Amino acid sequence: IEGDGGSGVAEQIADLEAAIARRMAGIRHVVAVGSGKGGVGKSTLTRQLGAVLAAAGKRVGILDADMNGPSQALLHGVRNVPPLPGEEGLLLPVSREGVKVLSVGSLLAEGEALSWPSASPRHTHVWRATRELAKLAELLSAVHWGPLDVLLVDLPPGPERTAQFADFLGPQTAVVLVSIPSALARGVVARSVSALGTLPNRLLGYVENMSGYACAGCGTVRPLFPESEEAAELSLPCLGRVPFDPRLAALSDEGRAITEVPDAGPVAAALAETARTLFERLEEVP
Repeated sequence: IEGDGGSGVAEQIADLEAAIARRMAGIRHVVAVGSGKGGVGKSTLTRQLGAVLAAAGKRVGILDADMNGPSQALLHGVRNVPPLPGEEGLLLPVSREGVKVLSVGSLLAEGEALSWPSASPRHTHVWRATRELAKLAELLSAVHWGPLDVLLVDLPPGPERTAQFADFLGPQTAVVLVSIPSALARGVVARSVSALGTLPNRLLGYVENMSGYACAGCGTVRPLFPESEEAAELSLPCLGRVPFDPRLAALSDEGRAITEVPDAGPVAAALAETARTLFERLEEVP
């Protein structure tokens, strides 16, 4: 059988890709934010970097591409606040602190998960990734972002998933990885770097999250993880180091941004510096 066997699938895919290209035509930079493993604060970091960039005058959007564990709606305080209908039947992302946010978490009840029907009940794992990317493509083709300086895409965790979604988003999409200063996390990020090595996407660097503990009492940053000589060396630039601060965790649970808090200390300064470095790298001609 040559082509799609007369099914018309190839034509449908081409039409969908053309629709996505039209919807994203006004976006200057697309950045996929990935992590080798879960639990490193990738989604929280994505949310806060978006708010910091917006506070600096950038036009920012955040797309929650983690269909099975969407968190951006909660982090932005827009759970159960669905996108608005716009012209031509397109969806308008919810806006919070100047950031346009789109997450399936806005459409799901608390504790509810998306279901992924398959042709065979015993082989749902075979269909899951395909259906997940198909749903993401459908979503992207139906959203009106408007002009943006940067769209941050919060990816599901895992080296293979990071590479898979970066490939789906296209070669113009830059990638940023998030890690924590532990041997295990850095080793998994190193595998993500290896998985991305076969793709044309531009790997900007990594952000080291939970890089020390910000003491609210004295304003200093103290070590949080023990130093390890076995930690993998990451062959890419560090875009910033953000300390752990319990106040940031509390803000995240409340759906608020660090930019809402005056005198937020070392974590605010670190986020501002990381956002500045990230955008400068985006503006560099590759």
